[in-house]
Formats: sequence, C-alpha cells, structure tokens
Amino acid sequence: MTKPVSIDDIQNNPDTDLSLDSRLDNIDDLNYATLTDALEQTVFENFDDGLYIGMMSGTSLDGMDAVLCQFGGEENTQQPMRLLATHSQEFPPRLREVLLALCQPNGVQELVPAEGEPNSELDWFGWASKEYAEFASEVVNNLLQQSNTDLELVLAIGCHGQTVRHRPQLGFSLQLVDANIIAERTGISVVSDFRRRDMAVGGQGAPLVPAFHQALFATPDSTRVLLNLGGIANITVLPANDSPVIGYDTGPANLLLDAWTALHTDKDYDAGGTWAQSGQVIEPLLNQLIEHPFFVRTYPKSTGREDFNLAWLQDELQKFDQASAHIRYSSADVQATLTELTAMSASMQINMFINAHEDSSVYVCGGGALNDYLMTRLQAHLPHCTVETTASLGLNPAWVEAVAFAWLARQTLIGETGNLPAVTGASKGVVLGQVCFA
Repeated sequence: MTKPVSIDDIQNNPDTDLSLDSRLDNIDDLNYATLTDALEQTVFENFDDGLYIGMMSGTSLDGMDAVLCQFGGEENTQQPMRLLATHSQEFPPRLREVLLALCQPNGVQELVPAEGEPNSELDWFGWASKEYAEFASEVVNNLLQQSNTDLELVLAIGCHGQTVRHRPQLGFSLQLVDANIIAERTGISVVSDFRRRDMAVGGQGAPLVPAFHQALFATPDSTRVLLNLGGIANITVLPANDSPVIGYDTGPANLLLDAWTALHTDKDYDAGGTWAQSGQVIEPLLNQLIEHPFFVRTYPKSTGREDFNLAWLQDELQKFDQASAHIRYSSADVQATLTELTAMSASMQINMFINAHEDSSVYVCGGGALNDYLMTRLQAHLPHCTVETTASLGLNPAWVEAVAFAWLARQTLIGETGNLPAVTGASKGVVLGQVCFA
C-alpha cells in the first residue's frame, strides 16, 4: 500500500507536490485493494486475532446481552467462532419504561416526567439514546472486568441499539443508541446503525441475523432451519443445496406472551410455559388472531411492536367478546392461545421449506427456546423434522443474536457484506453499519 504524504514528508522534502492534479494522477498507485488491507496497515494489525463484543436488546426488552468472542477466519473452518465470555443485565426500570413508551406512537404521553426529565417525544428519544448508551457502556465494562479481558484486545463492539420504530414500508428504521458515548466510556470502537444501509438499497433492513446463521450453521448435508423466538419470531432457512438462504419474520413470540403474563400475574414472563399449559387454547380466538394481514404477506417481510402489541391484543379480545359472548375463558386460556399462535404461525412458514423425505432439523434460539411448552407445540406442528435448540450446534440459544452482532461488526471492519439480498429484499449486498472509532 502506498504511504500517504505526511507532515514529515513535507518538512524533509519541500519540493513535494501536493496539488490536486498531482494526487489524482497518482491515485492508481495507491492500490487499496480492499478496505481490509487499508485498515490492517493503519488502525488494526489483524482482524482474526482480535476479540469482538456483540450486544443485543431485543423487542421483548427483557434485558441487554453482551458476548465476547473470537472468529477463526476463513482458514479455520473447524472452529469458526469461540464464545469466550457472556454477560446479561436487566434494564434500569425507568429506562425500560421509557423505551417501551417510545416503541408505541405517542406512547410517551403516558409518562409522568420527574423534575429535569423531558416532556416531548423527541426530547425523550434523545434522553433515552444517551441513557441506553450509558447503560450499554456499563454492561461492556462489566463483561470485560468479569472476564479479566484487556480492552486493547477488543477490536470493536457491535451494538444494534434498541429499535423503537421499524417502518420498512416507509423506508426507515430507528435504532436508539449513541455510539459516541459507548466508544468514549469503553475505549473501544463501536459499530452501530446496521439496518439503514440495507434499506438504502431497497431492503427491509431486517432480519440481519440470517447472514450469520449461514456463516456459522449451514451444512451441505441437510436443510437446517434456525428459528429465533425473541419478542418477534423469525426464521432462517439454510438449504442443503446451493439455493439462496431464506429468512424473514413469522409473527409475534415473547412480545405478546410476556405482556399478557405481566398484565395478569406478578411475573415478567411465563417460565417454561407452565401458565400457558394450564389453560386451554381458544380455537375461535386463535382463528381470529391468525387473520392479521401480516401472516399472509409474502416475504421478504419484517414486523415488530408496530403490528403486534398489548393494545392490539386487547382490541382483538374486545372484538371477540362482542362476537362470541357465549364463550367463557380465563387469562390462562388466552396465554395458551398466544403460545399456540406463535407455534402455529412459525410452523406454517417452516413447513413450506421442509421435505418429509429429506433430513431436516429446526434449531431454536432466543428466549422462547427456554419455553418448554412452546417447544412441545412447535414439535407437534413440525412432525417431519426434529426440533431442538442451537445448543445442539454448539451455541447456547440465549447468546446467538449477540454473537451475530459481534460477527456483523467484524464484517463491517473487513469491508465485507453483512446482508443477504434474498432475505431482506435489497438490490445488492452491502457493508452494513457506521463505525465510531475510539
């Protein structure tokens, strides 16, 4: 790589030609073959030897996960990724309350500002961006401290931020985080804003994790389906042949299950699905809920709290009560119905790609993988394949998405694409994310 002209060059050689024409004439001599080559000789020495941190706080807003990992590079196919340390923290209550409010249009109107707090939606957005970043910095520093890791060994943090509005039909998606604060508080460069570059080339900006699924889990021997059960459920289909990877959101998951549980019990979530299992599925209500237009929309598609939320569920229950006043049900029956909605809507999509005569498996990750009843219902709807968690593939289901954003951060630094056009609907593969150097 040709060395750029420096101050020393000018001082030692007063005849140095710095004119624009001269620089343009010599631009072919720079030979910046790849972004990797340029960065390796300036900022970093090696992208494979360094460590990466991935961070994720999903739609369910149950906490922030952080992982420390190392990627083996293309030459190391035996161990492409090593998970070195993990850490998870619950959100500070006020921050979580504000984030939930921001996820709903005009939701901050329900907030009662304390002294010194904002009183408008845009001000709350700025407040939460800062507070989210301060909290994320605390999570990173705790991860480093607990794992006794020197921050100088970490090349970058991949932080997705908190999605508060996802409107692909309008061409935008808003992830709330101030990467500048994280870089300053941790001393580590931060990659964020992953979705919008994909959207700039016509994509949905989601889901982004399928590219990582392909890199880590694809095999030529069998078709594998990765099912992520976070707040929203999404699938990645990894065909056994050379067909393109398919991935998209299938509908609600923990988002509705957690909201209904918190409304009717003293729990934040239905541990193991025991509460749902105590109820009975309300078939007419299930049939009504599955009529939501998202379920019949063709992929690529993505969704979030804008489509599925507690207010939507309560409206649907009111319609159901008016049309079926003779049907009696309990809150546990609704939980059972919501669990069945998640299992059925995901399985309907998965079955489209499963051949009963081929070796196929479904691997579940996300918080829903810990819901035993939901896993049982998935297996019931997927009789032609085995349903297990990603632990069978060597990665604990709780950490898959956080690891994915560590991988995406590395893709950004080495100048490699992070999206899959066949998944998001983008016109081409692009390098995702913005880098905030420490």
